[in-house]
Amino acid sequence: MDALDEKLVTLLRQNGRRSVSDIAATLNISRATVRARMERMEKAGDIIGYTVILRADAVEQKIRGIMLIEIEGHATERVIKALGGFPEVSAIHTTNGRWDLVVEMGTAGLTEFDDVLRRIRLIPGITGSETNLLLATPRTTRARLG
Repeated sequence: MDALDEKLVTLLRQNGRRSVSDIAATLNISRATVRARMERMEKAGDIIGYTVILRADAVEQKIRGIMLIEIEGHATERVIKALGGFPEVSAIHTTNGRWDLVVEMGTAGLTEFDDVLRRIRLIPGITGSETNLLLATPRTTRARLG
């Protein structure tokens, strides 16, 4: 990805519905160039989709948290597949160090959050976990707005 691609991606992060014409005008390039670069990044798998970014309080996930998970042996793929079945799980990351997975999750309330934690801990292959509640998000790099 070169500097122009990075500028294009930044504009799409600000507004994924921004028109090709508007992007082209902002970057001072042709619409055909914008389309070609977007198609190239999509085919290469650099851009895997477009989404809507909501304020944390705009959805019924008032309780959000990060769960760090330790997995025994070679059960990682099985655990990831099981976690994918939880609608409360918004992201699953593999990592290094003491923990094998970092799971982002959210629910409408503490009781529901506790229930999800309990169900996740019952997944075969999980040997340990630690959970931290997210209190506020003063800054995020998921979308560069402004």
